[in-house]
Amino acid sequence: MTRQIISLILFAAAALMLWLATKPAINTDLPLTVFCAAGLKKPVEEIAAAYQKDTGATVQLQFGGTSTLLTQLRVAKQGDLFIAADDRALTDAKKQDLTREELRLVKQSPVIAVAKGNPKKITSIDSLLSTDVKVALANPEAASISKVTQKILGAKWEALAAKAAVMKPTVMDVAADLALGTVDAAILWDSTVPQFNALESVQVPELSAHQEYTTVAVLTSAKDSAASLRFARYLNAPEKGAAIFAKHHFHAVKGDAWSLRPDLILYSGGVNRLAIEGLLKSFAIREGISVTTTFNGCGILCAAMKTMGDTTNPKYPDVYYACDICFVPPVAKQFPEAVLLTEAEIIIAVPKGNPKGIHTLADLARDGLKVGLCNAEQSTLGYLTQAILKSMNLHESVGKNASAQSPTGDLLVNQLRTGSLDAAVVYLNNMVPQKEHLEAIKLPADKAKAIQPFAVRQDSPHRMLGQRLLAFLLKNRESFEQAGFTWSPNLNPIQSEKIELPDWLKQK
Repeated sequence: MTRQIISLILFAAAALMLWLATKPAINTDLPLTVFCAAGLKKPVEEIAAAYQKDTGATVQLQFGGTSTLLTQLRVAKQGDLFIAADDRALTDAKKQDLTREELRLVKQSPVIAVAKGNPKKITSIDSLLSTDVKVALANPEAASISKVTQKILGAKWEALAAKAAVMKPTVMDVAADLALGTVDAAILWDSTVPQFNALESVQVPELSAHQEYTTVAVLTSAKDSAASLRFARYLNAPEKGAAIFAKHHFHAVKGDAWSLRPDLILYSGGVNRLAIEGLLKSFAIREGISVTTTFNGCGILCAAMKTMGDTTNPKYPDVYYACDICFVPPVAKQFPEAVLLTEAEIIIAVPKGNPKGIHTLADLARDGLKVGLCNAEQSTLGYLTQAILKSMNLHESVGKNASAQSPTGDLLVNQLRTGSLDAAVVYLNNMVPQKEHLEAIKLPADKAKAIQPFAVRQDSPHRMLGQRLLAFLLKNRESFEQAGFTWSPNLNPIQSEKIELPDWLKQK
């Protein structure tokens, strides 16, 4: 064998090993089992076939009425994904601890369905009660369409059900009867009607005003959460499942751009690191993704985002978890909404026993003290410290003792431990790893709190993934509490541009 051939073989082998090393691992040995509402049969079958072609993973589908499927899941406690036709079914499943993550796929409204041309001239719910109109309904004990309609119509539903010529287990069974002409009208989802050429819709106000979301949820019994979530992402990816739903006349909900293994880019203030670093690893494993994280002072993070220009830069963060709300307004355009997630107390850290007798911020101005402060241009803590000192007319007197200015409080704590500092203004959280060696001096109550906002970029291709990360963090509160955080009293999203800061904290 010539030296050239050997070189080619070695090169090919190296290329194969590199491909295998970088190719996202997908377990195709175990098929995914998906329980799906019958009304979505056509598009979901097509999506599953496309997914198998794209990834090699097998998807086994089981169709039925949503309520029937929910009963099966409750008894068997098996399966990977549940696609429910209405919101109430998902609420019930969650209460029974059957589901975890949820991704909305399509939205639907009930309509009256009739044969093309509407030969019976049906225009209202009352028209269906006419003696010469034969009506087909789905069983409300089995199918979401009738459970939803029953709630909307109230007493009229009882009259309608009493005269129904036939009652079937799924919405597709009812539509088939109507298409065959064995009945004159039925109540179906607006997305079901276009799947039958012989039918048309009659919209009536009491039905069309009501919308339900069809949602895919990962089951607690899922064999592989990453595999389940991968197919869930495929189902509502705009260029994958959502496009197929739209082709079948469904009102698709736009999800994240499709990627076999998405990379979520997160910028976080340094104070949050101790609480979230382990959680990010767990989240990445559960989702089957990677998370690229940058921890730093928020001044540095905001400057980095400004340097990138705009969000077309592929390295622009999808998620921003700042150290305090004062560093959200500079990027409010990119992150227009935030959840005030946690709070951290600002304190003066001193060695155990407080050998220098420091009790107030004014004490930090005493001659001969070596004080650690965070850099006001680089970090939230530095900016907050500077604002606090200025508001108390202590900025210059304390500043002359600042022998260290770091971008994060944990670096100051390390210097305090080595004896190169006598005191440092840090977050209480920064002290947690060294709490047996240090003690905290409280600051005035109105100036001692930083609030950490969590925001997902408005135009991120992984926006839904970012929202699921937020939900994951909220489910793991103990990690934050162990790191010294407390939870904000209001976790409802706020508009970034409406964040109100006290005058002493506003950036000039």
